Amino acid sequence: MKVAEILEADGCRLVEPSFAELTIDACTALLFREKPDEARLLVDEEEEPIALALHDNEGWHAASFLFRDPTLEAIECFEAVGGDIYQESREVWLSAVREYYSLDIQANVVPAYEDLRPDREGNVRDLVAEVWGDRAKTPCLDCCCGSGVGTAALRAGGVRTLAYDNDPALLALGLTRGRLAPADTIYIDAQEASCYIAPVPLGAAFMAGEIYSYNAPLWESILTELLLLTDETLITVGTEAEATRVEEWCAAEDRETEVFENRRDPIYDRWCCVARRV
Repeated sequence: MKVAEILEADGCRLVEPSFAELTIDACTALLFREKPDEARLLVDEEEEPIALALHDNEGWHAASFLFRDPTLEAIECFEAVGGDIYQESREVWLSAVREYYSLDIQANVVPAYEDLRPDREGNVRDLVAEVWGDRAKTPCLDCCCGSGVGTAALRAGGVRTLAYDNDPALLALGLTRGRLAPADTIYIDAQEASCYIAPVPLGAAFMAGEIYSYNAPLWESILTELLLLTDETLITVGTEAEATRVEEWCAAEDRETEVFENRRDPIYDRWCCVARRV
């Protein structure tokens, strides 16, 4: 479902500039630029507020409270207008919000240039089948998904995949090519993934890196966050040295690890580290 459909508010826009900014309390104030004449409060299954939509002379606009609490000003404004209360599951609203921002990226960001080998998706699909077997319908994260080749391979195997990256041009490419699904894609800093994503059984980071000494702390932060959110994690890199470094990070998080060479792909996913929660 679309944001506007859930709120029954044609043309409704979200005031937060991006999905990543849904955690910022100050964004709520963007609702009150004009005096509203209608209001709709959206609550979840537990009757907790998850969005507030206001209508003024510029149309409908809404703030989302998925990752922050509504302000007292927001509640008082709703009560003063005498608004209506709507109810929807948190997951349905979250999916609609993810789709809203993904479609915004697709419409407004110039896609990156396609430079992947045509056999990459098939190779990743074979690798996933070897590591995990049949895990159809199992939730999975695709960390640093890029243009979504790994996501497409996971989805082809029936895995329910949520993809995230902080490169809008690559996301735009993946969304345009159909490798990324708008409702299951988010633009965030992977170092802060746990602020937006709940833990799931599976996680993957395909072609993590290139990892050098100068950027190793960044990749350690990204992959540690992925490990925090997943029980079984597949991480691929280009070299054995990178795989050894990743294995050390996984071991430091009390994961049981396995490193092996993947000869399907000489460039992108040559070395693999599989980490499992003990």
